[in-house]
Amino acid sequence: MAQTIAREQEFLNAICQLTMAPHSQLGPAINLVNSLSMEEREELLTLANSHHVIIRALTPVSDAPAAMHDVTVWASNAIASEQARIANALTHLERICQELERAGCQTTVMKTLDHWPDMGNDCDLYSTANEAEICRVMTKSFNAQIEPRSWGDRLAHKWNFAVPGLPEAVEVHVQRLGQTGEHTDLARRFVTHRVSKTITGKTFWVPAPEERIVVATLQRMYRHFYFRVCDILNSAAIVENEPGVDFKELQRISDYAGIWPGLATYLVIVSDKMKFYRGRGLELPRNMLDTASFGGAEVKVNASFLRVPIKPHGMKLYMQQITQTAFRGDVPATFRLSLLPPLASAAAIAYRLTGSDKGIW
Repeated sequence: MAQTIAREQEFLNAICQLTMAPHSQLGPAINLVNSLSMEEREELLTLANSHHVIIRALTPVSDAPAAMHDVTVWASNAIASEQARIANALTHLERICQELERAGCQTTVMKTLDHWPDMGNDCDLYSTANEAEICRVMTKSFNAQIEPRSWGDRLAHKWNFAVPGLPEAVEVHVQRLGQTGEHTDLARRFVTHRVSKTITGKTFWVPAPEERIVVATLQRMYRHFYFRVCDILNSAAIVENEPGVDFKELQRISDYAGIWPGLATYLVIVSDKMKFYRGRGLELPRNMLDTASFGGAEVKVNASFLRVPIKPHGMKLYMQQITQTAFRGDVPATFRLSLLPPLASAAAIAYRLTGSDKGIW
């Protein structure tokens, strides 16, 4: 077990180096890949896939003069396969978004396109339309099958669709965001402040940069409590490359939603990880640095991901969120948040008994 954990940490460290470090410092990671057997390379590829960075991690390998020929061929083939998958997904996603818009269902693509040139293993959408109309469009226009919904899905107003010809699931968040669907005012901003993004000639509506950071925070600091490598890369790119991220507005909307401490912590973790591997962090406002509950040193590799400790950090963020929500008088959202501990307990029990928590979350 200890050897497996050490190997996992070694592989994940190599992936972080390949995706974040300057080219002049990639020697150790390239040497590691050169030393791997074909079976071990596939393990590395699986881990890169889990972190949604196959293209970003393997491009430096395929381009490296120091990479052995068979390693270069392996990396190039993996990249080509992934690019074909992504091209198919984008074609379907464009059609789905266009059809929803034609039906009056205003929609944004969340998270999915932030991974570019990579892509995740599902297509995440948010819409202000009603659930019945979205289900009608998906089933009638695309012959999609509605996937079984867990308790958590129903509470969060999430629908998953299986679309013929599209291996990735289409997950639509309807009128609500958050683990328990506690965010409504915040969620509407994902449409009212949306902007267009063009990828390979296809144009999509995506949330504004501030909302993209918010949704990453909700997912990592208030739901899963772990980071993928893509989260660090994506959020760093938003802060550094998107025109005019408004940090004051980011604080205002996240403070209202009760997630300002989590958002500040999220970006400090991103900055710390970038600094560790790249040698340079993000330029963040002083008040954000002061608000953060902890930094990247607390986020460590465990079970294939970079884990945020639930005790005490995750629990503290949850208590701050529910307290702020109750303080502003949002009774429905407070009630929804209060359901999180029993649902989490039920999910833990289900996982221990069956090895899956899908019936809960």
